Amino acid sequence: MYEGMNAVVRFLKNWTLPVAITAGALAYFAYSNCPYLQFTKPYAMPVVSIVQPLLIFSMLFLSFCKIDVCDLRPKMSHLWLLLIQIASFAAICLSLYLFPHIKCGVVLEAAALCLICPTATSASVVTLKLKGDGADITMYTLLINLMVALVVPIFVPLINHHSSDLGFLQYFWQIMAKVFPLLICPLIAAQLVRLFLPRLHKLLTSFHDLAFYLWAVALGIAIAVTVRSIVHTNHSVGELFAIAVVSLVCCALQFGLGRLIGRHYQTPVSSCQALGQKNTVFAIWLGYTFLNPVTSIAGGFYSIWHNLYNTYQLRKQATGKNCKSVKQ
Repeated sequence: MYEGMNAVVRFLKNWTLPVAITAGALAYFAYSNCPYLQFTKPYAMPVVSIVQPLLIFSMLFLSFCKIDVCDLRPKMSHLWLLLIQIASFAAICLSLYLFPHIKCGVVLEAAALCLICPTATSASVVTLKLKGDGADITMYTLLINLMVALVVPIFVPLINHHSSDLGFLQYFWQIMAKVFPLLICPLIAAQLVRLFLPRLHKLLTSFHDLAFYLWAVALGIAIAVTVRSIVHTNHSVGELFAIAVVSLVCCALQFGLGRLIGRHYQTPVSSCQALGQKNTVFAIWLGYTFLNPVTSIAGGFYSIWHNLYNTYQLRKQATGKNCKSVKQ
C-alpha cells in the first residue's frame, strides 16, 4: 500500500504538466456534461476569473521570494531577445497593413500574437527547476511586459482598423492594467517580506516545489478554458488546424532561438525559457480584445506546445540526462 502511494506520487511529480493538461481538458467535458451542476454554470467563469489570478499571484510570490532584487540587471542577451519579439511582430503587422486582403490573414495574426506575447510570469518557476538563472529571466519578464505595453498600441491599429479610434494611452493602460497586478505586485510583496519579515521569508522559501504545483493547477484551469473556446467556436476545422500549426512553429522557433542566444551569453536555460515560454492567458486576452477573436485560440494551442516541451525538459532533468554544458 505504502509503495503504491509512493509510485503514484513519483508519477505525478515526474509528469505534472501532461497530467495537468489532460485533467483540465477532461474536467471541462465532465463539468459541461454533468446535469447536476447546471445551476453552477453561470458562476463558473466569474469564479475562474478570480481563482486563476490568485493562483498566479501566489505562485509568483513564492518564486520571487527566492530572488534578490539586487540581482536584476539588464544584459545584452535581453536586447537580442527583445529585438526578435518586437521585429517579428512589427514585420507581420506591416505585412497585414500592406496586404489587408491576404487569405491567410487570420493565421498571420495568430503568428503575430504568439511572437509578441510576453514571457510567462511562471517562467521563473520552470527556470529554477531546470537549474537556470531565475533573476535573469525575471529581469527579462519585466522588460518584455513593459515593451509589449508600448509596442502593441503602435502596431495593432494597423491591422485592426475598428480599434484605431482608441488612443495610445487607452491601449497602454489597458495592457498595463492586465499585467501590472500579476507581475509587479508579487515582486514588491516578496521583497518587502525579505526585508521586514525574515522569519516568514525563510519559511516561505522552504516550500521548494509549492509554486510549481500551484502553476500546474493554474495550467489545468487555463486548458479547461481553452477547450471551452475551441468547442464553442464557429470557425472551420481547417482554420483551427492552421492556427495550431503556426503556433507550434512559433513555439519551436522561439525556444530554438532563445537557446542559441543563451549559449552565446552563458544563459541557455533562462534565455530559452524567456523567449519560448509565454503568458498564454495574456495572449488569449490580447487576441480576443484587439485582433480577430479566433486568434485567441492560438494562445491555448501555444500553452499545450510550450508545456509539452517543458515536460520533456523537466523529465530530462529528473532523469539526470541534461547536457552537462548547460550551466548558469
